Amino acid sequence: MITPVDFITDLFNPDLAFLSKALIIAVCSSIVCGVIGCYVVLRGMAFIGDAVAHAVFPGLAVAFVIQGNLVLGGAVAGVLTALLIGLLSQNRRLKEDGIIGVFFVAAFALGIVVISFSPGYAGSLQQFLFGSIVGIRDEDFVTMIVTGLLLLAVLAVFHKELVATTLDREMARATGLPVMALDLLLYVSVAVAVVISVQTIGNILVLALLVTPAAAARLLTDSLPGMMLIAPIIGGSSALVGLYLSWSLDLPTGGTIVLIATAIFILAGLLGPRHGLIARWRRGRVQPEDEERLAPTSPIRVEASA
Repeated sequence: MITPVDFITDLFNPDLAFLSKALIIAVCSSIVCGVIGCYVVLRGMAFIGDAVAHAVFPGLAVAFVIQGNLVLGGAVAGVLTALLIGLLSQNRRLKEDGIIGVFFVAAFALGIVVISFSPGYAGSLQQFLFGSIVGIRDEDFVTMIVTGLLLLAVLAVFHKELVATTLDREMARATGLPVMALDLLLYVSVAVAVVISVQTIGNILVLALLVTPAAAARLLTDSLPGMMLIAPIIGGSSALVGLYLSWSLDLPTGGTIVLIATAIFILAGLLGPRHGLIARWRRGRVQPEDEERLAPTSPIRVEASA
Protein backbone atom coordinates (compact mmCIF):
# COMPACT_ATOMS: atom_id res chain seq x y z
CA MET A 1 0.00 0.00 0.00
CA ILE A 2 1.42 3.37 -0.99
CA THR A 3 1.56 6.22 1.50
CA PRO A 4 -0.55 9.40 1.15
CA VAL A 5 2.65 11.27 0.32
CA ASP A 6 3.36 8.88 -2.55
CA PHE A 7 -0.21 9.30 -3.74
CA ILE A 8 0.16 13.08 -3.81
CA THR A 9 3.43 12.67 -5.71
CA ASP A 10 1.68 10.49 -8.27
CA LEU A 11 -1.04 13.14 -8.66
CA PHE A 12 1.58 15.63 -9.87
CA ASN A 13 3.45 13.13 -12.02
CA PRO A 14 3.06 14.17 -15.71
CA ASP A 15 3.18 10.52 -16.76
CA LEU A 16 0.14 9.84 -14.55
CA ALA A 17 -1.95 12.80 -15.68
CA PHE A 18 -5.03 10.58 -15.85
CA LEU A 19 -4.89 10.16 -12.04
CA SER A 20 -5.30 13.86 -11.24
CA LYS A 21 -8.01 14.10 -13.87
CA ALA A 22 -9.80 11.16 -12.26
CA LEU A 23 -9.58 12.82 -8.84
CA ILE A 24 -11.06 16.09 -10.12
CA ILE A 25 -13.95 14.30 -11.82
CA ALA A 26 -14.63 12.08 -8.80
CA VAL A 27 -14.70 14.99 -6.36
CA CYS A 28 -16.72 17.22 -8.71
CA SER A 29 -19.38 14.60 -9.37
CA SER A 30 -19.55 13.71 -5.67
CA ILE A 31 -20.10 17.34 -4.69
CA VAL A 32 -22.80 17.87 -7.31
CA CYS A 33 -24.58 14.66 -6.31
CA GLY A 34 -24.24 15.59 -2.64
CA VAL A 35 -26.09 18.87 -3.18
CA ILE A 36 -28.85 17.39 -5.34
CA GLY A 37 -29.07 14.39 -3.05
CA CYS A 38 -30.32 16.65 -0.26
CA TYR A 39 -33.49 17.37 -2.24
CA VAL A 40 -33.77 13.70 -3.20
CA VAL A 41 -33.49 12.47 0.40
CA LEU A 42 -35.82 15.09 1.88
CA ARG A 43 -38.48 14.30 -0.71
CA GLY A 44 -38.05 10.56 -0.29
CA MET A 45 -37.53 10.12 -4.03
CA ALA A 46 -34.47 7.86 -4.09
CA PHE A 47 -36.29 5.57 -6.51
CA ILE A 48 -36.37 8.23 -9.21
CA GLY A 49 -32.63 8.68 -8.82
CA ASP A 50 -32.19 5.01 -9.59
CA ALA A 51 -34.62 5.22 -12.51
CA VAL A 52 -32.85 8.22 -14.05
CA ALA A 53 -29.51 6.48 -13.59
CA HIS A 54 -30.79 3.68 -15.78
CA ALA A 55 -32.54 6.11 -18.12
CA VAL A 56 -29.26 7.72 -19.18
CA PHE A 57 -27.88 4.35 -20.20
CA PRO A 58 -29.37 4.23 -23.73
CA GLY A 59 -28.11 7.75 -24.44
CA LEU A 60 -24.62 6.79 -23.29
CA ALA A 61 -24.80 3.65 -25.38
CA VAL A 62 -25.83 5.52 -28.53
CA ALA A 63 -23.07 8.10 -28.04
CA PHE A 64 -20.54 5.31 -27.50
CA VAL A 65 -21.57 3.39 -30.61
CA ILE A 66 -21.42 6.46 -32.87
CA GLN A 67 -18.27 7.80 -31.13
CA GLY A 68 -20.12 10.90 -29.95
CA ASN A 69 -19.99 12.89 -26.71
CA LEU A 70 -20.99 10.61 -23.85
CA VAL A 71 -22.12 13.43 -21.58
CA LEU A 72 -24.36 14.92 -24.27
CA GLY A 73 -25.85 11.56 -25.19
CA GLY A 74 -26.57 10.62 -21.60
CA ALA A 75 -27.98 14.06 -20.82
CA VAL A 76 -30.43 13.94 -23.73
CA ALA A 77 -31.73 10.51 -22.73
CA GLY A 78 -31.89 11.36 -19.03
CA VAL A 79 -33.63 14.70 -19.55
CA LEU A 80 -36.21 13.22 -21.94
CA THR A 81 -37.00 10.44 -19.48
CA ALA A 82 -37.19 12.87 -16.56
CA LEU A 83 -39.59 15.08 -18.50
CA LEU A 84 -41.79 12.10 -19.41
CA ILE A 85 -41.90 10.95 -15.79
CA GLY A 86 -42.69 14.45 -14.57
CA LEU A 87 -45.49 14.94 -17.11
CA LEU A 88 -47.09 11.51 -16.78
CA SER A 89 -46.92 11.61 -12.98
CA GLN A 90 -49.39 14.52 -13.05
CA ASN A 91 -52.07 11.98 -14.02
CA ARG A 92 -53.78 11.07 -10.75
CA ARG A 93 -54.77 7.65 -12.06
CA LEU A 94 -51.12 6.60 -12.15
CA LYS A 95 -48.81 6.70 -9.15
CA GLU A 96 -45.36 8.14 -9.66
CA ASP A 97 -43.53 4.97 -8.60
CA GLY A 98 -45.44 2.94 -11.20
CA ILE A 99 -44.46 5.32 -13.99
CA ILE A 100 -40.86 5.33 -12.80
CA GLY A 101 -40.83 1.54 -12.77
CA VAL A 102 -41.93 1.42 -16.41
CA PHE A 103 -39.16 3.72 -17.61
CA PHE A 104 -36.66 2.12 -15.23
CA VAL A 105 -36.61 -1.25 -16.96
CA ALA A 106 -37.46 -0.02 -20.46
CA ALA A 107 -34.54 2.42 -20.62
CA PHE A 108 -32.07 -0.10 -19.27
CA ALA A 109 -33.26 -2.74 -21.72
CA LEU A 110 -32.94 -0.26 -24.60
CA GLY A 111 -29.39 0.57 -23.53
CA ILE A 112 -28.39 -3.09 -23.53
CA VAL A 113 -29.85 -3.57 -27.02
CA VAL A 114 -28.10 -0.47 -28.37
CA ILE A 115 -24.70 -1.23 -26.93
CA SER A 116 -24.85 -4.77 -28.32
CA PHE A 117 -24.08 -3.15 -31.70
CA SER A 118 -20.68 -2.10 -30.37
CA PRO A 119 -17.77 -4.35 -31.48
CA GLY A 120 -16.48 -4.64 -27.90
CA TYR A 121 -19.89 -5.38 -26.44
CA ALA A 122 -18.83 -7.11 -23.20
CA GLY A 123 -16.10 -4.61 -22.33
CA SER A 124 -18.27 -1.63 -23.19
CA LEU A 125 -21.13 -2.90 -21.02
CA GLN A 126 -18.80 -3.41 -18.08
CA GLN A 127 -17.44 0.12 -18.52
CA PHE A 128 -20.91 1.64 -18.27
CA LEU A 129 -22.12 -0.58 -15.44
CA PHE A 130 -19.09 -0.22 -13.18
CA GLY A 131 -17.40 2.97 -14.38
CA SER A 132 -14.10 3.75 -16.07
CA ILE A 133 -12.81 6.85 -14.33
CA VAL A 134 -9.25 6.58 -15.71
CA GLY A 135 -10.55 6.29 -19.27
CA ILE A 136 -12.38 9.63 -19.45
CA ARG A 137 -11.56 11.53 -22.64
CA ASP A 138 -10.33 15.13 -22.45
CA GLU A 139 -13.42 16.53 -24.19
CA ASP A 140 -15.72 14.64 -21.81
CA PHE A 141 -13.63 15.86 -18.87
CA VAL A 142 -14.13 19.52 -19.78
CA THR A 143 -17.82 18.98 -20.50
CA MET A 144 -18.38 17.30 -17.12
CA ILE A 145 -16.69 20.08 -15.16
CA VAL A 146 -18.52 22.88 -16.97
CA THR A 147 -21.86 21.04 -16.72
CA GLY A 148 -21.38 20.43 -13.01
CA LEU A 149 -20.64 24.11 -12.31
CA LEU A 150 -23.63 25.26 -14.38
CA LEU A 151 -25.90 22.82 -12.57
CA LEU A 152 -24.79 24.09 -9.17
CA ALA A 153 -25.43 27.65 -10.35
CA VAL A 154 -28.98 26.78 -11.47
CA LEU A 155 -29.71 25.07 -8.15
CA ALA A 156 -28.44 28.13 -6.28
CA VAL A 157 -30.80 30.38 -8.26
CA PHE A 158 -33.87 28.20 -7.63
CA HIS A 159 -32.88 26.95 -4.17
CA LYS A 160 -35.67 28.65 -2.22
CA GLU A 161 -38.35 27.44 -4.62
CA LEU A 162 -36.99 23.88 -4.61
CA VAL A 163 -36.88 23.87 -0.81
CA ALA A 164 -40.48 25.08 -0.65
CA THR A 165 -41.75 22.31 -2.92
CA THR A 166 -39.56 19.76 -1.15
CA LEU A 167 -40.83 20.50 2.36
CA ASP A 168 -44.50 21.30 1.67
CA ARG A 169 -45.81 20.86 -1.85
CA GLU A 170 -49.37 21.90 -1.05
CA MET A 171 -48.27 25.10 0.64
CA ALA A 172 -45.96 25.84 -2.28
CA ARG A 173 -48.84 25.33 -4.71
CA ALA A 174 -51.09 27.56 -2.60
CA THR A 175 -48.53 30.38 -2.68
CA GLY A 176 -48.48 30.27 -6.47
CA LEU A 177 -45.21 28.48 -7.10
CA PRO A 178 -45.07 26.46 -10.36
CA VAL A 179 -44.78 23.10 -8.62
CA MET A 180 -44.83 21.05 -11.82
CA ALA A 181 -42.08 23.13 -13.42
CA LEU A 182 -39.98 22.85 -10.27
CA ASP A 183 -40.53 19.08 -10.24
CA LEU A 184 -39.27 18.92 -13.80
CA LEU A 185 -36.26 21.06 -12.89
CA LEU A 186 -35.38 18.67 -10.07
CA TYR A 187 -35.83 15.60 -12.27
CA VAL A 188 -33.64 17.11 -14.98
CA SER A 189 -31.02 18.10 -12.38
CA VAL A 190 -30.91 14.53 -11.11
CA ALA A 191 -30.48 13.31 -14.68
CA VAL A 192 -27.58 15.68 -15.37
CA ALA A 193 -25.91 14.81 -12.05
CA VAL A 194 -26.18 11.13 -12.91
CA VAL A 195 -24.64 11.68 -16.35
CA ILE A 196 -21.54 13.41 -15.00
CA SER A 197 -21.13 10.68 -12.36
CA VAL A 198 -21.69 7.51 -14.40
CA GLN A 199 -18.08 7.25 -15.60
CA THR A 200 -16.87 7.78 -12.04
CA ILE A 201 -18.63 4.88 -10.32
CA GLY A 202 -20.79 3.30 -13.02
CA ASN A 203 -24.47 3.07 -13.82
CA ILE A 204 -25.25 0.57 -11.07
CA LEU A 205 -23.61 2.43 -8.18
CA VAL A 206 -24.39 6.02 -9.12
CA LEU A 207 -27.47 6.11 -6.87
CA ALA A 208 -25.14 5.82 -3.89
CA LEU A 209 -23.57 9.21 -4.66
CA LEU A 210 -27.03 10.78 -4.73
CA VAL A 211 -28.39 9.23 -1.55
CA THR A 212 -25.66 8.12 0.85
CA PRO A 213 -23.84 11.44 1.55
CA ALA A 214 -27.15 13.31 1.89
CA ALA A 215 -28.59 10.60 4.16
CA ALA A 216 -25.50 10.75 6.36
CA ALA A 217 -25.76 14.54 6.52
CA ARG A 218 -29.44 14.22 7.51
CA LEU A 219 -28.33 12.21 10.54
CA LEU A 220 -25.77 14.83 11.54
CA THR A 221 -27.83 18.03 11.41
CA ASP A 222 -31.39 19.37 11.62
CA SER A 223 -30.44 22.43 9.57
CA LEU A 224 -31.04 22.40 5.82
CA PRO A 225 -28.12 24.77 5.12
CA GLY A 226 -25.97 22.52 7.27
CA MET A 227 -27.15 19.48 5.36
CA MET A 228 -26.38 21.21 2.05
CA LEU A 229 -22.85 21.86 3.32
CA ILE A 230 -22.13 18.51 4.98
CA ALA A 231 -23.42 16.27 2.16
CA PRO A 232 -20.98 17.58 -0.51
CA ILE A 233 -18.13 17.41 2.01
CA ILE A 234 -18.94 13.76 2.72
CA GLY A 235 -19.24 13.02 -0.99
CA GLY A 236 -16.01 14.79 -1.91
CA SER A 237 -14.11 13.19 0.98
CA SER A 238 -15.41 9.74 0.00
CA ALA A 239 -14.19 10.32 -3.56
CA LEU A 240 -10.74 11.42 -2.37
CA VAL A 241 -10.23 8.57 0.10
CA GLY A 242 -11.83 6.05 -2.24
CA LEU A 243 -9.55 6.97 -5.14
CA TYR A 244 -6.51 6.82 -2.87
CA LEU A 245 -7.39 3.34 -1.60
CA SER A 246 -8.29 2.22 -5.10
CA TRP A 247 -4.95 3.40 -6.49
CA SER A 248 -2.84 2.03 -3.67
CA LEU A 249 -4.60 -1.33 -3.26
CA ASP A 250 -5.65 -1.90 -6.88
CA LEU A 251 -9.36 -1.93 -6.04
CA PRO A 252 -12.35 -0.93 -8.23
CA THR A 253 -12.64 2.84 -7.92
CA GLY A 254 -16.41 3.15 -7.96
CA GLY A 255 -17.03 0.40 -5.45
CA THR A 256 -14.36 1.76 -3.10
CA ILE A 257 -15.85 5.27 -3.17
CA VAL A 258 -19.31 3.90 -2.38
CA LEU A 259 -18.00 1.77 0.49
CA ILE A 260 -16.24 4.78 2.04
CA ALA A 261 -19.45 6.82 1.82
CA THR A 262 -21.40 3.93 3.33
CA ALA A 263 -18.92 3.67 6.21
CA ILE A 264 -19.41 7.38 6.92
CA PHE A 265 -23.18 6.85 6.86
CA ILE A 266 -22.90 4.02 9.40
CA LEU A 267 -20.70 6.15 11.66
CA ALA A 268 -23.22 8.99 11.41
CA GLY A 269 -25.99 6.55 12.31
CA LEU A 270 -24.06 5.45 15.38
CA LEU A 271 -22.35 8.66 16.52
CA GLY A 272 -24.67 11.42 15.26
CA PRO A 273 -24.95 14.13 17.96
CA ARG A 274 -28.78 14.05 18.09
CA HIS A 275 -30.02 11.26 15.85
CA GLY A 276 -27.29 8.63 16.27
CA LEU A 277 -28.09 5.39 18.04
CA ILE A 278 -25.78 6.21 20.96
CA ALA A 279 -27.31 9.67 21.44
CA ARG A 280 -30.83 8.23 21.31
CA TRP A 281 -29.85 5.52 23.81
CA ARG A 282 -28.45 8.16 26.16
CA ARG A 283 -31.61 10.25 25.83
CA GLY A 284 -33.62 7.20 26.76
CA ARG A 285 -31.83 7.11 30.10
CA VAL A 286 -32.49 10.74 31.11
CA GLN A 287 -35.14 11.73 33.60
CA PRO A 288 -38.68 12.45 32.29
CA GLU A 289 -38.35 16.15 33.11
CA ASP A 290 -35.39 16.39 30.72
CA GLU A 291 -37.15 14.84 27.73
CA GLU A 292 -38.83 18.05 26.56
CA ARG A 293 -35.54 19.92 26.68
CA LEU A 294 -33.72 17.30 24.64
CA ALA A 295 -36.42 16.54 22.07
CA PRO A 296 -35.92 18.06 18.60
CA THR A 297 -38.30 20.95 17.93
CA SER A 298 -38.75 20.34 14.21
CA PRO A 299 -37.87 17.76 11.56
CA ILE A 300 -35.67 20.11 9.56
CA ARG A 301 -34.71 23.74 10.06
CA VAL A 302 -34.72 25.76 6.86
CA GLU A 303 -33.46 28.98 8.47
CA ALA A 304 -32.73 31.82 6.10
CA SER A 305 -32.13 29.60 3.08
CA ALA A 306 -35.79 29.00 2.40
